[in-house]
Amino acid sequence: MTPKHQNAAKTTVTRDVAQLDKEIGNVYQTVVILGKRANQVAVGIKEELGAKLEEFASNGENLEEVYENREQIEVSKHYEKMPKPSAIAVQELVEGRLHFRHPEQGDVAPAAPNA
Repeated sequence: MTPKHQNAAKTTVTRDVAQLDKEIGNVYQTVVILGKRANQVAVGIKEELGAKLEEFASNGENLEEVYENREQIEVSKHYEKMPKPSAIAVQELVEGRLHFRHPEQGDVAPAAPNA
């Protein structure tokens, strides 16, 4: 797990919606921004996991050897225990590390951390 994802909650956490949309100003825009960021994080994690599991791929293995590969199982378990992409997106918003832009306005606005 990368250091930037260590602070995210690994379980469900109740959040105050008024605090989450405080900087953005609209709860619906907040949800859309968090959803798009969660998708970006999920794609990155999936690519990273695919690259790591590709190291274990071999064309000549029989079915029994595939099930006995402990290193591959440990890598998979590690990624299963990571925080979910939506939790990572919310944590980035709370910490002020999430930047978004309104294409119609052409501005980039960092989401400041909530106090």
